[in-house]
Formats: sequence, structure tokens, C-alpha cells
Amino acid sequence: MHRTFEITVPATVTPLLQQQLTALDDVIGLTIQPGASLKPVGDVLTVHVLNRGADEVLRRARATVPTPEALSIVTSEATSFLAPADHHTVDDDRDEAVWEEMESGLRHQGRITTNYLLLMALGGSIAAVGLVSEPVPQAVAFVASAIIAPGFDPMTKVPLGLVLQRWALIGHGLRSALAGYAVLIIAAGLTMASLVAAGETTAHALATNSEVQHLAHPRLMELLVSATGALAGIVMLAAYRRTFQAGPLIAMAFIPAAALMGAALAVGEGALALEGLERFAADWGFIIGLGTLFLGYKQRFLHRRAPIV
Repeated sequence: MHRTFEITVPATVTPLLQQQLTALDDVIGLTIQPGASLKPVGDVLTVHVLNRGADEVLRRARATVPTPEALSIVTSEATSFLAPADHHTVDDDRDEAVWEEMESGLRHQGRITTNYLLLMALGGSIAAVGLVSEPVPQAVAFVASAIIAPGFDPMTKVPLGLVLQRWALIGHGLRSALAGYAVLIIAAGLTMASLVAAGETTAHALATNSEVQHLAHPRLMELLVSATGALAGIVMLAAYRRTFQAGPLIAMAFIPAAALMGAALAVGEGALALEGLERFAADWGFIIGLGTLFLGYKQRFLHRRAPIV
């Protein structure tokens, strides 16, 4: 997908910004509507730009406007650019998200809302059932819980905030993660306690389940799958491929590991809960460590700018 920016600026800077944007080869189309914006007051420039030129457009817009408060930008996706004169330029575009889009998406997905907490609880409950299930229904439960519980995005705010030096973003990510996973762990514990009370399972069945043992004592190959899944999730976020993010979520084990913490505590298996915490911390460490390295690389060699807001 390409980008369309609707940029509102004071009329005094429009001629200079128009000149700068027109000179960019990656800008495929530029439309100016003088005085069209009433809130904020100013001229509206509609810019159709390739992904690889999006950062430069934002950089020049920010540099042209004297104060950030006088600048307003709305970003959107353009399905296609049909411009025969620029066909080869369009055909050579790349897949990249800009910092503002990444942060906006994470803010939406990881906000502490009733929906977010409910989905975390439901994911934890499903994962808890999976912890004491047979291999096939267990796999279904783990996959379903990884997709249902939105536990990846709050964690991803931390490496993004570290790279961009946006400490508020890190704080929001940590608060969202703590709130969401607290609810998930409690839901998993209540589910396990209910199953034991109903005679459906036992503490021994939980402790001796083969997949639980893999979670508690992961081998190198399992940690490698989690690490590559973490990096793949960060890459998809940076490449604006969020619709494919289910794959990395399934590859990682932080949802079943968090559920194991609650389930083990519910049946009095403190040592097993601690091992679940260690596996959870390992997966979170992969997200933060590999995410910081990858996004840092993107900032240093590709974006090379601070977010506008």
C-alpha cells in the first residue's frame, strides 16, 4: 500500500512546502486547497506519496511549519497509484510504516479498555483449558488463546519507546501489559480452580502434562521459535503487515506461559508458577531485546527522524 497525507498548514508556508514536495520524485500527486480547512485554519495539501518517500514528506512538512501546533496531518492508505508516467517509480516502492502509524496502531490495540481486558481474560481461560488437554485440543486452545488475547502490542510499545526515546509510550505499554496480564492470570487461575472443583482435572495432571513441561523447561529449539516469532512480529509491525501478525503470536509462548502462572497458583504449585514466569519473561525479553535492535536499525538507516508528535 502507498500513502496519502492530508496536510494542513498556515497559508504563509504553503508556497515553500509546495515547492519542496513537488521536487520529490516519490510524490506522485499533490493537490492544494487554499483556505479549505476551518479547524485548524489553513491550507490543505493532499499528498499521494510512495512508502519510501513518506518520511521525507513528513520531515519537510515539520521543518517548514514554524511551530508544531500549526501543523495537522492525517495519514491513510492508498490502494494503488495508476500513473503511467511514474509506473516504474511506483512499481519499485517498498513496504514500510512510518513511526506515527506504528505508534497510533499500538496505542489503539493496547489501550486499557473493557474490550481489551475481556479479551485477555478469555484468552487466559482458553489457555488454561489447553494446559490440561490432550495434544490436539491443546494445540487448538493455545493457538486460539494466542490470537484472542491482545498481549503482543502492549509489549511492543517498550522497544518502540526506547528507540524513539518516548518515555510516556514505555509507561503506557508497561501499564497496559501489567493490567492485561494480571487479568489473564486471574482468569486462568479461576478456570483451573473451576475445572479441579468439577473433577475435570487435577493438580497432578497439570504438572505432568507434556506441553506444560516444555513450557516450564524449554529447550533451545523452542526458545529459538519464540525468538524468531518475536522478531517476525516486530518486522510485520514495521512493515505495515498487521493482518499477518497471527503467525508470530502462535510461534511465541507468552500467553500459555502467563496462563500457567495462574493455573499453577490455583492448584498450589508455586514452583511450577515460577517456571511459567521464567518462560513468560524469556519471551518478553525477546520482544524487547530483538525489537529494540531492529527498530533501532530502522531509525538509524531508514527513518532518521523523530515523530512529529
